[in-house]
Amino acid sequence: MTTAQATISEDGFPTNFTMDRNFALEAVRVTEAAALAASHWIGKGKEKEADQVAVNAMRDALNGLTINGTVVIGEGERDKAPMLYIGEKVGTGQGPSIDIALDPLEGTTICATGGPNSLAVVAMAEKGGFLHAPDVYMDKIAVGGGLPDGVVSLDASIEENLKNLAKAKQCDISDLMVMILERDRHEELIAKTREAGARIQLISDGDVAGVIATSEPDTGVDMYVGIGGAPEGVLAAAALRCIGGQMQGKLLFKDDEQRERATRMGVSDLNKIYSLTELAKGDVMFAATGVTNGSMLDGVKRWQGGASTHSIIMRSKTGTVRTIRAKHNFKRKTWVDNEG
Repeated sequence: MTTAQATISEDGFPTNFTMDRNFALEAVRVTEAAALAASHWIGKGKEKEADQVAVNAMRDALNGLTINGTVVIGEGERDKAPMLYIGEKVGTGQGPSIDIALDPLEGTTICATGGPNSLAVVAMAEKGGFLHAPDVYMDKIAVGGGLPDGVVSLDASIEENLKNLAKAKQCDISDLMVMILERDRHEELIAKTREAGARIQLISDGDVAGVIATSEPDTGVDMYVGIGGAPEGVLAAAALRCIGGQMQGKLLFKDDEQRERATRMGVSDLNKIYSLTELAKGDVMFAATGVTNGSMLDGVKRWQGGASTHSIIMRSKTGTVRTIRAKHNFKRKTWVDNEG
């Protein structure tokens, strides 16, 4: 069963563009493959095993696509990641040249513990569409769509951002819900947010889903703020480009080695605050499949010989958002890790 929600009237894709309707379905198949493989490990407390089968399944699915793909946000650099590493070529080598940002298992700890909002995620854009973010931290702030430009900023204090956001939403600060990763590094941020009067939803992991949550009214999340992974920041930006919202990100470096690595990857200004369209520009396609139940997607439901998945596919050019529910027969899917 497939449902579609279009935020603008145009539902078609230009025939001269590299990513067409059929390609959107192929992108979902990639995330479905990773989610199905990881689902066998939900709640088993084994992060590495869950992540590995998701990586294997996503790579196999990507290599079946008729594209000349390059992984620009992936599992890490080549010497640290045996596959889906930054710079790896995927696809058949035929077809359009596409840059790919991915996380086969966003929220490995969440999957291992059976918590909410673990996802399999992939984003695609024309060559040069994504910031080539190294595997470092990124300071992030994000809000949903329909707000004045620049309503929040990393240059402003949390108190100022809450005040400005409440004014834009015509509500009290006490009505705002702020999502923050539960980390020691956020103790001061959490304290100041509460002192300002806002409510907080702490999450253990999964900041891609956290950023996306700001764009969905049903989640009740008004702002995402805090420090998380830079690759996840680019993936979240890709989603917001499609679904609507505002985001800023600033790379954070702990030592000269990380700064040198960023420079080698093409980051010219190490102190720059990136806007949403600088993190993910051009025509972007974003797909995700739920591994565990979450605010945006249901998780994989398994039964003897099969499973169901819940996915979302979005495209920035048209603003179309589609959700896809699918049933899978494991006897006919050779790439599903059914043994664990």
